Amino acid sequence: MMSLQFNQVDFSYFNGLVLHDISLTVKAGEMVGLLGPNGCGKTTLLKLASGVLKPRQGEIRLNGSTLNQLSRKAIARLVAVVPQQFHIPFAFTTSEVVMLGRTPFIKALAGESAADKQVVAEAMELVGISHLVNRRFDELSGGERQKIILAMALAQQPQLLLLDEPTVHLDISHQVETLELVRSLSLEHGLTVMAAMHDLNLASLYFERLILLKEGRVWADGTPSQVLTEARIAEVFSASVRVESHPITGAPHIVVIPRGTASQPQ
Repeated sequence: MMSLQFNQVDFSYFNGLVLHDISLTVKAGEMVGLLGPNGCGKTTLLKLASGVLKPRQGEIRLNGSTLNQLSRKAIARLVAVVPQQFHIPFAFTTSEVVMLGRTPFIKALAGESAADKQVVAEAMELVGISHLVNRRFDELSGGERQKIILAMALAQQPQLLLLDEPTVHLDISHQVETLELVRSLSLEHGLTVMAAMHDLNLASLYFERLILLKEGRVWADGTPSQVLTEARIAEVFSASVRVESHPITGAPHIVVIPRGTASQPQ
């Protein structure tokens, strides 16, 4: 089980500071949703957590070990990433793409083992794409590709799963299916999850803790009820909403008020 800690982390690209003084701890087995408007730093924070980017200041720790002290291979055995976009330049089949998740475990020149093939088959079965095993990745729909990338991440058998807009290409049925799967992996196997989300209502339903970012800073951190208030959403997203209780779960449910419409129902 994997914990993740940011200690006073700053990060900047060439055009300026993106993240400011980020300090937060994600406990082992926790599911955390990252929220905020475009450009607030959600994807950058995930890249820092995966070791793809290095902080300008501060430190990031995995289970107490400083991230920059770990090799890329060591990180890849602990952390898996599901990005928004994933491009394969060659005509790989579904199973070949998922097998890429075993790369940190395959010895040089040895090739994949029977155990690696079994892990890949189980990951594909878990995500529900076994029927696509011999299909070419570049011939599939955006939703099917997204599920294949999730299977590739699960084939790494990670302790920390980082997802960048995991439901962006999926219809509502597959959005729910994907988030149900991620939640079950967290609950049953202690998988630690951090996901950047745009859909506030899905985030409210499936994540026990939400972190709201604005202009590269942590604006709010807590339960959905603590974070998703009408005032805070208006402040961060410049949107008028009403926050009600979900009729089944009681979680906060956000109703968008179109501009020019009275805030109270007729």
